[in-house]
Amino acid sequence: MSEASSKRANWTGSAAWCVIAAFGTYFCMYGFRKPFTAAKFEGSPLWGLDYKAVLVSAQVLGYMLSKFIGIKLVSELTPAKRVAWLIGLIAVAEVALIAFGLVPRPWNALALIANGLPLGMVFGLVLGVLEGRRNTEALTAGLCVSFIVADGATKSLGTWLIDSKVSEDWMPAVAGAISYLPFLGFCAMLKQIPPPSAADVAERSERQPMNRSDRWTFFRRYAIGLVLLTVSYLLVTILRSVRNDFAPELWAGLGTKPDAEAFTYTEALVGFGILSAIAVAVLIRDHRAAFTYAFALSIAGANVLIAAPVLQASGWISPFWYLTIVGLGLYLPYIAVHTTIFERLIAMTRDRGNIGYLMYLADAFGYLGYVGVLMAKNLVTLKPEPAEFTALFSASCQWFGFALVGLMVPCWYVFIRHPSTQRTRDT
Repeated sequence: MSEASSKRANWTGSAAWCVIAAFGTYFCMYGFRKPFTAAKFEGSPLWGLDYKAVLVSAQVLGYMLSKFIGIKLVSELTPAKRVAWLIGLIAVAEVALIAFGLVPRPWNALALIANGLPLGMVFGLVLGVLEGRRNTEALTAGLCVSFIVADGATKSLGTWLIDSKVSEDWMPAVAGAISYLPFLGFCAMLKQIPPPSAADVAERSERQPMNRSDRWTFFRRYAIGLVLLTVSYLLVTILRSVRNDFAPELWAGLGTKPDAEAFTYTEALVGFGILSAIAVAVLIRDHRAAFTYAFALSIAGANVLIAAPVLQASGWISPFWYLTIVGLGLYLPYIAVHTTIFERLIAMTRDRGNIGYLMYLADAFGYLGYVGVLMAKNLVTLKPEPAEFTALFSASCQWFGFALVGLMVPCWYVFIRHPSTQRTRDT
């Protein structure tokens, strides 16, 4: 290998290259998913239902179905096919957004189901490139910060397009078109990332595609812990999704009308806090210690959820800081699962597996729960006042926080005392 080729290989295998490629790919994906939530979609063209809730429900339904499909597809897909699938999935998502602009209300809601279906598999394909490395937590934290920051940034993009007189129905397609070329560029970077090195495999275990038998074997072996963790993840997913998809309504309920940049500022602060907390896990080589640290972060996040509504109701923090602190409390357990808990579980046990399977198992039921919440919102309360909606959200933060503590503590104990993790200690 020439010196130039060697330098190029070293750079494309560097942490900076990997983080930029993964962050950029997933950040751009959000340009096809979230901008529409910045619009109000006022009116009730479908049986008197809140139309924005219908649209959010439609996209989440497609996204949830994608997660169930991804349990098989993402866990079985070979590395060589990932980038081609990413490009094809995003193209389908943009076609669906164009259909959303073309088809009259309320039938254009069906286009958001089609939009959610391909988007739900993007995360697993990008994550598969990063797992099984000695610095996986750092790389995956960079990936996860992308969807924290992108959620706010793409809402800001959507708000800016509406302020620029782009119609609500065409705004999502325009936002997707703006995101498409950068997405292709980051995919090209992703394709250059080499597989884990021999040293990575020695420390973290080889990550292999899983067939149906592999998936069932893994699930049966760790069923109790996986069920407890999946229920915890479901609760976090519900609250995180409500905070993200109905951010304008939550701001209104707090008596504040945010400008376009406010969404970006809150999520940037959350992203910085999460990145700082997760970065510590990279420094912990002992897998059991890192696994325990990730659960400690999750429980800390649950306590933040319990405390934040009290601080806000007492007038000690402003609406801006309330939504920022709640975001931190939600993302601590959410990102700990993504970056460390599943990664170190496989590294501890050295069972045949990959994070794609475990993440999509948790995600599928998490989004199934959120779909149920959205359906209940439509059927039980057609259009709650913003103050009522925000009060319900704050109460849910506290109740879910207590539930998370009650689930995560025994979940950690079950995993850490499992025979597979007991006998597979780091040297």
